[in-house]
Amino acid sequence: MKVEVLVATMHQKDHSLLQKMNIKTDAVIANQCQRNEYKEIETKFNNIVKIISTKTKGVGINRNFALLYASKDILLFADDDLVYDDNYEGLILQAFNDNPEADMIIFNVKGAGRPITKAHRVRWYNFMRYGTVRIAIKRQSLQKANVWFSSLFGGGAKYSAGEDSLFLRDCLAKKLKIFATPVTLCKLDNSRPSTWFDGYNKKFFYDKGVLYNHISKKLAKLLCIQYLIRHKKARQEMGFFTAYKEMKKGIKA
Repeated sequence: MKVEVLVATMHQKDHSLLQKMNIKTDAVIANQCQRNEYKEIETKFNNIVKIISTKTKGVGINRNFALLYASKDILLFADDDLVYDDNYEGLILQAFNDNPEADMIIFNVKGAGRPITKAHRVRWYNFMRYGTVRIAIKRQSLQKANVWFSSLFGGGAKYSAGEDSLFLRDCLAKKLKIFATPVTLCKLDNSRPSTWFDGYNKKFFYDKGVLYNHISKKLAKLLCIQYLIRHKKARQEMGFFTAYKEMKKGIKA
C-alpha cells in the first residue's frame, strides 16, 4: 500500500510547500488561486506530486478536487500549516496493518484538537471531535461509499466551519468502519492566522446552529446546548443565552 497526501491550500506559486510540510510521499496539492492550471512534478524521493490550481473558493470544493486526482491506496487529508514527521507513511501503514478492518483511521496532530489517548472505535456519539487533517482513509472504501465534502461549510464557504463533521457523519452513515489511534503524525504550525475563525461572534454561533440542524434536525438544539456547556470560552465571550439565541436563528434558517 502507498500513502498519498491531499493538501488543501491557497495562493501557492511554486512547490516549496512540499519541503515546508516535509512531504515525502506522493501528494495532490489542491491550490485555490487566480489561475486554472495542472502540472505534475517528480520529487527527489521519486514520488509524483500533482498540483491542481483553480479559481474556486471554499475548502470543501478544494478537497473534492484533490479527491478527484487521488490515485493511491491510503489518502491522508492535510492543510498547508502542518509539518509531518519523517516516518509518517510508515506510521500510517502500520496503523492500517494493525486494524485491517478499518476503512478510516484518525490520528493525532500535535497542537490541533483534543489528543487521542487510547485506541477506540469512532461512533455516532463521538465523531464531531475530529478535524479533517487527522483523517487517513482507504481510497477504495471512500469510492465505494461515494462520500464527498460539503461545499456549503468550511473556510471560504457560506458557513464558516463543519465540513469535517459532515464528512465523518456521511462516512458513518455509509457504514464505514472508523478507528482512532494515539499515534501522532505531524505538528501544527501556528504561524499563519486562521482562514475561517474570526472570534466567537454572532456569525460563529449562527453558523453552528445551521451546522447542527444539518447534522440532526431532531437533536439540533441539544447539540447547541452541549456545545456551549463544553466550551467555556465560547459562552463567556458572548454570554450563554445570547449565543444560544444566535444558534437558534441558524437552526431556523
